[in-house]
Amino acid sequence: MELQDSEIIFLVEDASEGGFLARSADDTVFTEANTFEELRAAVKDAVRCHFEEPDRPRLIRLHYVRQEVFAA
Repeated sequence: MELQDSEIIFLVEDASEGGFLARSADDTVFTEANTFEELRAAVKDAVRCHFEEPDRPRLIRLHYVRQEVFAA
């Protein structure tokens, strides 16, 4: 698997029950945690588990997505 510039992008969202959810942009890797610090460690661990050493991305990018809905 060849990744552009050896980077993987995760979309991070607030979990409805608290904490954070993170999924890779291509939806192949998913993890969750209670705090953002724990999420960083969980994402790193998920990437290590999902990719073999020669194919493992060198960089992980977390893109925090926040939706807000309010009355007009």
